[in-house]
Amino acid sequence: MLATHGESAKLLAGGQSLVPMMAMRLVRPGWLVDINEIAVLKFVAVEKDVARTGACTRQCVVERDEALAARVPLLRQALKWVGHIQTRNRGTVGGSLAHADPCAELPLVAQVLGARMLLRSAKGARTLEAEKFFSGPMATSARPDECLEEIHWPAWSWRRTGSAFTEISVRHGDFAMVSAAAQVAIDGDGRCVRAAFGVGGAGGTPLAFPKIAARLVGTRLDDAAVSDAAHAAAAETQPGSDLHASAEYRRHLAGVLAARALREARERARSL
Repeated sequence: MLATHGESAKLLAGGQSLVPMMAMRLVRPGWLVDINEIAVLKFVAVEKDVARTGACTRQCVVERDEALAARVPLLRQALKWVGHIQTRNRGTVGGSLAHADPCAELPLVAQVLGARMLLRSAKGARTLEAEKFFSGPMATSARPDECLEEIHWPAWSWRRTGSAFTEISVRHGDFAMVSAAAQVAIDGDGRCVRAAFGVGGAGGTPLAFPKIAARLVGTRLDDAAVSDAAHAAAAETQPGSDLHASAEYRRHLAGVLAARALREARERARSL
């Protein structure tokens, strides 16, 4: 169907983003291709170094999977901020990623962890890292004839790994003004061996800061180091202004929330 109709076709999975946009006439596809009944797109597989989820796996299924939460805890932590229970009962993991809202929670997790997207068309399959998959606001590098088939979430091997997700919105369940996600691993001496963090709602795509995060490696993740990293990251953001918040306020929030997420991730790692 995608090969036949190209850009006039739109995939329908959970419909939690697409249907409201159609109701507001922001999207008017000529064809809706319902992929809900494709069973092979619904699965969770936890392996040694990666967890795989099918694109049509419901968000509530991912949120409740204990094995997945043990290996990729940031997913569950982020999902509790996604809409409401009813939203997550219908919404799919792949749908949120393909929608590519820069304020959305799952795209930020994908960007921070360096998730990989498996895309398939009638011609074959290819894999894109999150950094290359998200190309702009509500835009991805998926071609018109491609379907997101599965997502590969890296699972860190360090025992003392902590993660955290937080956001600010007008009301719980609303779109985030700014969100932040972090994951850190520490050794037995309490020194950081790996760190990753990012912010959403502060640019055209969810933002991760691998070069800044690398500065934290070797430190004890003291508050001064965390604050320096968060403020450096905030300085690299390019948020916009709207009726809810100015660009300046969003940039301020990015620094505050990034530091908060890093500190919470640090404390969780220390408690293990």
